[in-house]
Amino acid sequence: MLTVHHLNNSRSQRILWLLEELGVEYDIKHYKRDPETNRAPKELKAVHPLGKSPLIEDDGLIVAETGAIIVYLLDKYGDGKLRPAKGTQDYVDYVHFLHFAEGSAMLPLLLALYTGFLGEAAAPIQPMIMAEIKGILDYCEYQLTSKEWFAGDEMTGADIQMIFPLEAAKARGRLKGYEACLDYVDRIHKLPAYQRALERGGSYAYGPNS
Repeated sequence: MLTVHHLNNSRSQRILWLLEELGVEYDIKHYKRDPETNRAPKELKAVHPLGKSPLIEDDGLIVAETGAIIVYLLDKYGDGKLRPAKGTQDYVDYVHFLHFAEGSAMLPLLLALYTGFLGEAAAPIQPMIMAEIKGILDYCEYQLTSKEWFAGDEMTGADIQMIFPLEAAKARGRLKGYEACLDYVDRIHKLPAYQRALERGGSYAYGPNS
């Protein structure tokens, strides 16, 4: 049985959603963030040296990093689902957004979060960070205005990746004026598989009821 090492309020919620979309049976091992530091518990390091979630165990294999897990699960269990045909622009966009979500989109959002703890000391770099966030959200809005999903007219694994940065942006009030992005997040939150993942995963700060 596939096991998801699931940390509350984390990227691993996306993996639960993907598994629900694919109809794959799985178990969950729950972990809670430290109430003072908000960091993952040390027990996760017993599973993988990084000590972060998501992690999955499947047939003796341990897979870390959300993008890698998505590729692994679609290769093994997807049967062609949630992945465009190779050789198409949609497939190129699918691969692009699989990497863009964490490689580009999350960085300025995390910088805004971390530098927020510095108060006035972060003032000199705040305009640059805000400009980067605006550029990322402008790009997402452009993509979702021209297409229903990030890699075409059907949902793909790229959307499993891209929901997290947009949920994070929405939670901090950064999606005001980005109507296509807001609609996208709302549509995903209403999906039956997403709702099932929330029920199984438990409390999630970026979920529809947060």
